[in-house]
Amino acid sequence: MTTIATDLEGTLTTGETWKGMAAWMQAHGRAGAYRAFFYRHLPGAIAARLGFRDKRAFQDQFMAAAARLLAGLGQSELEAVGEWVVTNELWPRRRAEVVAELQAALAQGQRVVLCSATFQPMLEAFARRLGPGVVALGTPLELVGGVFTGRLLGPVRSGSHKAEQLRQFLQGQPLAVAYGDTLADEPMLELARQAVVVYPEPRLRQRALERGWRIHG
Repeated sequence: MTTIATDLEGTLTTGETWKGMAAWMQAHGRAGAYRAFFYRHLPGAIAARLGFRDKRAFQDQFMAAAARLLAGLGQSELEAVGEWVVTNELWPRRRAEVVAELQAALAQGQRVVLCSATFQPMLEAFARRLGPGVVALGTPLELVGGVFTGRLLGPVRSGSHKAEQLRQFLQGQPLAVAYGDTLADEPMLELARQAVVVYPEPRLRQRALERGWRIHG
């Protein structure tokens, strides 16, 4: 079976998980908690945007901290949050042409694997929208007694952590194609026989030109 791997945010959608979570909290009586969280992390966000600290490292730290906002929710509640975020933020902002390309591959019997730093329940909800049998490899959440502790099971699955999780999933099987949009996706893209960069950031676009990778957008 031919396997295709793809990043989510920036690649399949211009939506952002944290924005979806913020909207969910505002819609479910938790706006105050999110505002307090956001303003605590605002200085770091500004520093990352201005280049005074590593952007990807800040995003990973932000995600790990944001997970604590969902502490205490059960499995079914987390799944409901995931569906809400996808329905209201990620799916409406999907890149229709890239999604259609992957759905065509699914129809041809190819396997599609979503690889993302996005929390597992959100990624699984997007995978269900994409098509039957789509695999989701996201950032897993720690549940004890069926309740989310607010902690992650290991590191945020970005960069090399994303690539390693995919490599373990493949178990030595080849990866035909990989899609990504930022330099953090490069370790995953390098695993594939064919790399596709989707509306890439400038540094990744330059790498793609140097290596003959396909550029979409």
